Amino acid sequence: MRLLPRTKRQAMFALYGFCRALDDVADSDDDTALRLAKLTTIRAALESWRVTGIALHPVVAAIAPAITAHSLPVEELFLLLDGMESDVNQPLTAPEMADLRLYCRQVAGTVGILATRIMGRDDCDAFALALAEALQLTNILRDVAEDARRGRLYLPRPCLLEASICPPLTPLAVLTHPALPQACRLTAMRAQDAFARARTELAKAPRRNLWPALAMMAIYEDLLKALIRRDLWNAAPPRAGQWRKLRLALGALARAA
Repeated sequence: MRLLPRTKRQAMFALYGFCRALDDVADSDDDTALRLAKLTTIRAALESWRVTGIALHPVVAAIAPAITAHSLPVEELFLLLDGMESDVNQPLTAPEMADLRLYCRQVAGTVGILATRIMGRDDCDAFALALAEALQLTNILRDVAEDARRGRLYLPRPCLLEASICPPLTPLAVLTHPALPQACRLTAMRAQDAFARARTELAKAPRRNLWPALAMMAIYEDLLKALIRRDLWNAAPPRAGQWRKLRLALGALARAA
């Protein structure tokens, strides 16, 4: 994002800030009622801004110029709030694939659509949604241990059942189950399928202005490969160095040219 032109960079950081603020509320140690109240306050401020043009919350005030400058669909921000609220109110536990795909659409697809519009592309939603699902599934695999400690289990039920892990089990119980690696490898295959769908959609449109998305794609595919290679899913995730990430990003820039 730091390599983008100034106006796009500012808009991307505003979008990131909005997402970060919601994520911080959802993942805080506050009780459920307080977290939901905070998210409801942001939702009300966003609706008020849409009607009046007056931002009554700093999170909304920060992203409002980007919404106006890039004609961002505000409905996507409300959909993101839906996902965050569901995460607080009733976190997914071994979800069916339809429920997991809806969650990915809410918390990741929204960001993908908004980000590609900031990049100047409103003609590649299918690519943005496929890539967003791939990134979110990779995040789920990266954070299996951390999520379990928070009482969350995003690994899809079909993958758990195929690995002979039969819900209901607590997330921590799944974390220590001997078949966890198999369930994670099956989930990784779904992430690989989503990356493949993103590449298929990418082939249908010019890559103009999409190199930040391609950089994310390269970095996350590299992470997914590292997770599969290591095959140790209940430990802290492997971390790519900054130089490796920069090399992957620059490679994406070359391919987007």
